[in-house]
Amino acid sequence: MVQVCLNGARGAGDGAVVPLSPGALAESAAQAVAAGASDVHVHPKSPCGQDRLSAKVVAATVMEIRSRVRVPVGVTTGAWAEPDPAARVERVLSWTVLPDHASVNWHEPGAEEVAAALMERGIGVEAGIWSGTDGAARFAASALGPRVLRVLAEVTDPSADTAEQSAHALLAELGPAHGRPVLLHGEEGGAWPVLRLAGRLGLATRIGLEDTLVLPDGARAESNAQLVAEGLAQYRRSQRSG
Repeated sequence: MVQVCLNGARGAGDGAVVPLSPGALAESAAQAVAAGASDVHVHPKSPCGQDRLSAKVVAATVMEIRSRVRVPVGVTTGAWAEPDPAARVERVLSWTVLPDHASVNWHEPGAEEVAAALMERGIGVEAGIWSGTDGAARFAASALGPRVLRVLAEVTDPSADTAEQSAHALLAELGPAHGRPVLLHGEEGGAWPVLRLAGRLGLATRIGLEDTLVLPDGARAESNAQLVAEGLAQYRRSQRSG
C-alpha cells in the first residue's frame, strides 16, 4: 500500500504546487490515485491556510476529496492544529463528516484520549510513532495499541545519509507493535531512502508533498501524482532487489 500525503503542515510559502483548498486537494488526490495511490492522508486547512480540526473545515475537505476518489481518506489530529488536548477531543467528537481514519501522534499530550474518541466514533486510528520521541515506548504500554488501524513509523531524520539507519532503529523500538500493520516513511532528504527500505522490507509506505518537495534526483516535484508515480516505481524496484 502506498498512501499519498497531500500537503501536511506546508503552506503557501512552499509554492503553488502544494494543494491547500478543498478543491485543490480533491484534484490532487484524484491525480495521485490515478497514479497508483491507494489511500489519502490530508491536513484540512482554514481559508488562510492553517491546519484546523473544526467540523466545518474537516467536512469540507473530506467531502470534496470523496467526490473525486473511492479510496480511504484520513486526516491529521496533530497538536499544532489544536494545542489543547481536551479541545482536540471535543473537535473529534464534533465532526459531522467522518474520515475513514485519522493519525494520532503518540508522543503528543492527550494522544490516548484523542485515539479513544476516534475509536468511539468508528474512525480508524493511525498511531504516529516518530523517531526521536518516546512515542514507541508509550505505544508499547498502551491498552489501545491492539485496536489501531496501523502504525505510522515516521522517520524524522531528514538526512539522506542517515535516515535508513534511523528507520532501522525506530522499527527496533517498535518491536511487535501490538501486531498491527506498519507503514514506514521518511521526510525531506530521508523520504526516498526510507521509501526504498519499506519496499525491501515489504512494509506499506507513503509519499507526497507533505514529506518531500523533490524527486529522487533533487528536481522539484510538479505534483503529488508525480511523486506517487516515482514512489511506486522505486518501491517496486526495491521489492525486487530486497
